[in-house]
Amino acid sequence: MSIKVYVEGGGDSKRLRTECRQGFRKFFENAGLTGRMPSVVACGSRSDAYDSFRTAMERPIESALPLLLVDSEDSLSVDSKWDHLKTRDGWDQPDGVTDEHAYLMVECMEAWFLADQDCLKNYFGQGFTENSLPKNTAVETIPKSNVYDSLKMATRGSVSKGEYGKGKHSFEILGKIDPNKVRNAAPNADRLLKKLEGN
Repeated sequence: MSIKVYVEGGGDSKRLRTECRQGFRKFFENAGLTGRMPSVVACGSRSDAYDSFRTAMERPIESALPLLLVDSEDSLSVDSKWDHLKTRDGWDQPDGVTDEHAYLMVECMEAWFLADQDCLKNYFGQGFTENSLPKNTAVETIPKSNVYDSLKMATRGSVSKGEYGKGKHSFEILGKIDPNKVRNAAPNADRLLKKLEGN
């Protein structure tokens, strides 16, 4: 059975949605999923990702398993992903859906970048200040605001790339980071990759 991942990202721009799909595809390829590559649907906003996922569940295709992948936006205080999404976003768990359909980037996709600081250093090059990044290796415990602030601080002197910008750099970096470093630092990323590997 093929897997279709409905992912938050890409905004309203066709170019950014293409970059979002390409970034996730490259990340999944680097994780060794080449033979089991999921298709990625870049949905734009969180709510658009949820709506697209819900529609896919209501009109199922036998050969495709829909999964939802969004930022958690906040720390996880409950074990159930759907309980978190209900509490935070008011999203109802669709009929026939379990926690095996919902995956979270905690607290945001950029936390994954902090798991591979060597990649960030190489990407931003001269003027990048690595000591502005958190030393905490459990990246899912770093508040979203701290993730963004530290990325901006570390990159504001970058000669070649300039200060980190979500649309400007995010999906290119996603395609370059080491998935093994990410899964070691982010249990929810590991959970997603295990699902895609068929475990």
